[in-house]
Amino acid sequence: MLEDHVKVMMLIHQAGEIAGRRKLQKMVYILQKSGIPFHQTYYFYDHGPYSEELSVQLEELYHFGFLAEQKEARGGVFHYRLTNGGISFLKRYKKPLMHAGALAETLNAERVTFLELVSILLYFDHLPRSLALKKTRAISKNFEKRDMERAFHFIDALNVRTRIPVF
Repeated sequence: MLEDHVKVMMLIHQAGEIAGRRKLQKMVYILQKSGIPFHQTYYFYDHGPYSEELSVQLEELYHFGFLAEQKEARGGVFHYRLTNGGISFLKRYKKPLMHAGALAETLNAERVTFLELVSILLYFDHLPRSLALKKTRAISKNFEKRDMERAFHFIDALNVRTRIPVF
């Protein structure tokens, strides 16, 4: 079992159940940017940062029987939770496990569109804030100024080391 697979399992276990592939992608990215040692490679895609590695890991965990994936009848959103086999495996895992419990719950409680905004802003954390905002607005016109401000406050609360200066 690869350690990154175990970290994804721990995240899902600590969050309880995660509704949506896109939400899970954003949660892992935000946790990675927050210093939690996830090692998936991300590139920019339609809805912000995306990791093909994470998608493959989720498929593998499902095929190992460690992850349950249930699709909603309406909307087609996939819900992820660990199976009993996955929980049992984590209990027997000998190496120290990461703990992102409170942060995982906080992220899981947010709407996917908000996590998308936060992850996009974090993707541009190497740019001055004004340019990061301009790029984010160019990507999606759906985000309003108050959404952007809330996202920056959220990022600050995460203590993410970012070079995007505060107003």
